[in-house]
Amino acid sequence: MQKLEELFTGKAKSVFKTDDADKLILEFRDDTSAFDGEKIVQLERKGMVNNKFNAFIMQKLQAAGIPTHFESLLSDTESLVKKLDMIPVECVVRNISAGSIVKRLGVEEGLDLNPPTFEFFLKNDALHDPMINDYHIRSFGWATEEEVAAMKKLTFQVNDILTKLFDAAELLLVDYKLEFGRFNGEIFLGDEFSPDGCRLWDKETREKMDKDRFRQDLGNVIESYEAVARRLGVEL
Repeated sequence: MQKLEELFTGKAKSVFKTDDADKLILEFRDDTSAFDGEKIVQLERKGMVNNKFNAFIMQKLQAAGIPTHFESLLSDTESLVKKLDMIPVECVVRNISAGSIVKRLGVEEGLDLNPPTFEFFLKNDALHDPMINDYHIRSFGWATEEEVAAMKKLTFQVNDILTKLFDAAELLLVDYKLEFGRFNGEIFLGDEFSPDGCRLWDKETREKMDKDRFRQDLGNVIESYEAVARRLGVEL
């Protein structure tokens, strides 16, 4: 697989073309950002940890029947993925109250949510990823009714799979975001699943072990990512 020119650079990943029109290479960088890119630093080993963490999770999801874009690990910081036509929508599930929902609704952090909440957000940093609903998605043509239903179904299936996986590692899956795209007319899970895009707490102490450590200046960001990876059995 030949790596060709760079297609674009995101806040923490770069995407490259390959000599296969249906495949891309994701490069996970050490860049760490928060607050829509207002706070950015380099954290050593982050690209490697997130790349291998993501590969582990994607393979677990694939084994459970979730269609994902992941193909294979290429190096410590690179993965081969299917080229998806990405839908500009983030699907967010919250099992425990934290983050923006606490601010928006004035609720206490740490409440167990039963049933889990589901929210859509428009993927747009300039607009600070505003909250949207099914009607917005269909009216503006971002996805069809069938695609919206598929994204919801897959997101909750992922929740069932990963809450059990993290629970077995003595971790709470507080919340997470997923992004989806189209490949040959079907909906596939895209982007990544890493501590950058979810909240993970120690089950007993509720210590934060995700990117909130960076957002809230708690320190030991990558050390916490690595600790989560070791509990899951990720080979770093």
